[in-house]
Amino acid sequence: MLTGRRAFLGMAATAGMLALRPSALIAQTSGVALPSPKTSTPVASLPPPISSAERMQRIAKVQGLMRAAGLKALLVEAGTSLVYFTGVQWWRSERLTAALIPAEGAPLIVTPEFEEPSIRESLKIPAEVRVWNEHQNPEALIADWLKTQGSGSGPVGVEETVRFFVFDGLRALGVETRGDAGVVRACRVTKSPAEIALMQAASDITIAAYRETGPQIARGMTPSDIGKIMSAAMTKRGAVPEFTLILLGEASAYPHGSGKPQEVRPGEVVLMDCGCSVEGYQSDISRTMVMGEATKRQREVWELVHRGQQIAFETVHVGTPAGAADDAVRAVYEKAGFGPGYKLPGTSHRTGHGIGLDVHEPIYLVHGETTRLAPGMCFSDEPGIYIPGSFGVRLEDCIHMTATGPKWFSTPPSSLDAPFA
Repeated sequence: MLTGRRAFLGMAATAGMLALRPSALIAQTSGVALPSPKTSTPVASLPPPISSAERMQRIAKVQGLMRAAGLKALLVEAGTSLVYFTGVQWWRSERLTAALIPAEGAPLIVTPEFEEPSIRESLKIPAEVRVWNEHQNPEALIADWLKTQGSGSGPVGVEETVRFFVFDGLRALGVETRGDAGVVRACRVTKSPAEIALMQAASDITIAAYRETGPQIARGMTPSDIGKIMSAAMTKRGAVPEFTLILLGEASAYPHGSGKPQEVRPGEVVLMDCGCSVEGYQSDISRTMVMGEATKRQREVWELVHRGQQIAFETVHVGTPAGAADDAVRAVYEKAGFGPGYKLPGTSHRTGHGIGLDVHEPIYLVHGETTRLAPGMCFSDEPGIYIPGSFGVRLEDCIHMTATGPKWFSTPPSSLDAPFA
């Protein structure tokens, strides 16, 4: 799920499946060539979840990286990295649930005693589970377990999203702690065929939901109205809706929108940024249309963004620095009068972000990123253009790298007049 401003603005659109306002249902559209609703075409079948054997391979890989980095163990708190290695699906609260992966041997899961049955439900690897009660210190439980392990000396690596109070609590007990030396990122940044299959399914469902939702967008609808249709279309195909960010009119000029009231009006932009997950693996796809007849300026900007997507796609090759895609797109945009750099009107955000179990994760297609692209890396391609006070255009499709070059998860639309084709 998205965090921060983007998630807040999209929250109303995903909160429920209430009926649309009558005025929205009877409103008419014109001038937009949209496919007929495809309400009876579910995804044929969903790929299988990640197997326990694959998770054990992940454990073995990270243990090898830990030994090379001189780490005794790795601490991973509840979140997507915990899911990645153990299958345990849990949320973060003031009560610590975490995994400690030693450089040798089976992992330890630490959780409150009353949560143990729930934690075991999603645990997908062999692991010791130790519990703590409300009056006890979970960091002390971890410190005591470390003393009994024969995995050698060295510090405990702390995954980069672990909260400070956990890190500080271990340090106060004399546990040597430091950053994880990038071992988690090194595992997660390249996706396996099983992961890519799940992301492909999420992408396919999102595209099918767009094709169902697009023809129903009508004058007078609010972002919430449109988001409810989109969420329902993703849900019925077996996915979990993660976000439906709908930006109308001037709000489309601000990448993550505006809190001002919005409704669909003739001649104005409708920008949709939506995604779902299948077995936790995410999609992230954006489409931009105009309700009714588009202006010459709207068409020019849409075509430039469409070209920008293709430039980024053509730039990413195995071995190319990730930042090169951003630089190539921005150079063309500047010649067209946008920017320079990240200045507005123009492209105020990076060309793309990594994607997987998190909708935003490394690596990033951004100026200065020197990481070289490798097979299995997955990222968005979304070089939008934003004109404050007027409108914005964002086209977003995701890519995964193969040994022979990039491959689309979803194909960008070819025309403003057929945005969901």
